[in-house]
Amino acid sequence: MSNIFSANIKLLRKRRGRTQDDVALTLNMKRSTLSGYENEVAQPSVEALILLSKYYGVSIDTLLKVDLTKLGESELSQLERGYDVFITGSKLRVLATTVDSSNNENIEVVNHKASAGYRTGFADPEYIKVLPAFHMPFLSKEKKYRTFQISGDSMHPIPDGSWVTGEFIQNWNLIRDNMPYIILTLDDGIMFKVVHNNIKTNGKLKLISLNPLYEPYEIDAKDVREVWKFVHYIANVMPEQNTRNDDLAMAVATLKRDMDKIKKQINPSQGKLMFD
Repeated sequence: MSNIFSANIKLLRKRRGRTQDDVALTLNMKRSTLSGYENEVAQPSVEALILLSKYYGVSIDTLLKVDLTKLGESELSQLERGYDVFITGSKLRVLATTVDSSNNENIEVVNHKASAGYRTGFADPEYIKVLPAFHMPFLSKEKKYRTFQISGDSMHPIPDGSWVTGEFIQNWNLIRDNMPYIILTLDDGIMFKVVHNNIKTNGKLKLISLNPLYEPYEIDAKDVREVWKFVHYIANVMPEQNTRNDDLAMAVATLKRDMDKIKKQINPSQGKLMFD
């Protein structure tokens, strides 16, 4: 094990103001064992690496490969707030994938029924292997694509049940603002949204629906497992033409937001409006 690991866990412990006894007690290990790790006289097991990674909120990759002693205070502060380059995706990520008999990348298909299983099986090569696959001759052979069937009306006018193809994104810092992406998280599964990239500022992604009835919201980048940049979609129905109903829906959504603001300005005890 390199001295980077030893220096890193010692630095992280001291920045938290913890003694070796404190950390060892929390992790249910002997203080002498932890001291051995910090002083390069003992090699941590996989279990110990996992415990230390979870305790400090830093990926094992970072503990082993990134010399934290060379980072500035702002970078260390971001790391301690959960912004880890190996977690957020600014480094190479491994993707479970399949190829055809000529070693060309397949485009695997994740339909409605497969969506629930994909949430937990996305990294399992055996699971990915059983997904239907096809090829599109007009897409680059140098990039990786996957097709997802979306549900709901949050991205209206793209119809419910459409097949959306995305290009795999390894470096999440390259996510462009106000562009559509397919996002996978363990909690919410597959989401198709317009994205605003706030990873560098607060470690989050802002997800925006095309349908104005749905409010934008933020998710932590550390909760994201995959990001796919929108390429195209296929639907068996024509998108609905923008009609007065769309204008009405937008007006209702705007009115609701205005009413919420007014409610916040009402003094509950006096029933009067409070203005700045």
